[in-house]
Amino acid sequence: MPKKATRLTAAAAASVAAMLALSACGGDSGSDPTSDAKSKASASPSASPMTLADPKPADAKQVDSIKIVEGKGKKAPSIKLKDKPLSVSQTTRTVLDKGQGKTLPDDAFVEVDLAMFSGKDGKLIQGSETYSSSPIVLTLGNEGSLPGLVKSLKGQKIGAHGVAVMPPEDLFGEQGAPQYGVDGKDNLVLVYDVRGVLPDKAEGTPVPPKKGMPKVKFHDDAPADISTEGVAKPKKLVTEKLIAGKGKEIKTGDQVYASYTGVRLKDGTMFDTSFKKDGQPFPFVVGQPGTIEAWQKAVKGAHVGDRLVLVAPSKVGYGKKGSPDGSIKPNTDLVFVIDILAAN
Repeated sequence: MPKKATRLTAAAAASVAAMLALSACGGDSGSDPTSDAKSKASASPSASPMTLADPKPADAKQVDSIKIVEGKGKKAPSIKLKDKPLSVSQTTRTVLDKGQGKTLPDDAFVEVDLAMFSGKDGKLIQGSETYSSSPIVLTLGNEGSLPGLVKSLKGQKIGAHGVAVMPPEDLFGEQGAPQYGVDGKDNLVLVYDVRGVLPDKAEGTPVPPKKGMPKVKFHDDAPADISTEGVAKPKKLVTEKLIAGKGKEIKTGDQVYASYTGVRLKDGTMFDTSFKKDGQPFPFVVGQPGTIEAWQKAVKGAHVGDRLVLVAPSKVGYGKKGSPDGSIKPNTDLVFVIDILAAN
């Protein structure tokens, strides 16, 4: 399973989507096909337990005092504070609409619209809302995510709408996030709408396979079977589309969520798959270090919902050195099947 999980940090760019896409990641790259040898690990925010505690009366009273002015259409909501500044002892949530969908799994990749506001004056935090654009994807099982967001969303149903107040220790810690106008003592108010969870496979129109490409048999809950028999050694990256998705076109800077299986071209032996750990998709950013060149080239310009087959020469894989852990030998050509599940 890819080690480079998405993490929200105080050093991220000035929007929630950018925070998810650009935040630092930990773990070694090993033979992870989605990880290049140049990627470096960095620290994540201090984690607190990721489960919402029973509310304390004084905290609940503050949350209930918040007035939410719902936005219309693509306009974000706003809030009005009766008590200023807000200060809670722990993340505290009020569910305004329970929703009619399924309960979110604890390790779900959740599509959510949200907006964050200052607990001092109720003003919107710069770049923190997604209602005017598109939902972001938040990983509930990611220990590096901001604990306040995870606590607020865990246990919710698809369609849920609510408000929460989060203390500094469940956000950016004592250092705050000056680029957002948040200091280390600020509480933040979160307004959220749970839109859905990521699909577990590509969804779109089937495309007939090309001659001379690997033969693929896909399984819903297991790695794809990939036969490389008769596939010629590639001189350059060859990409085939088996399913044409109807989602957004992937561009540089997009955070992409994908499931995959990778095999060696020479003998068809599998070396990695996202199904190794509960089938959780792998997040990466197009145009940033962290994925091999073959992935970057193939995914840019593709669409959400696509299923791609890559035949990658070693020069766009691990090259003359092979993978850092030695499991991919030098000059090894590779084959991948990639399902693009979401992007923001």
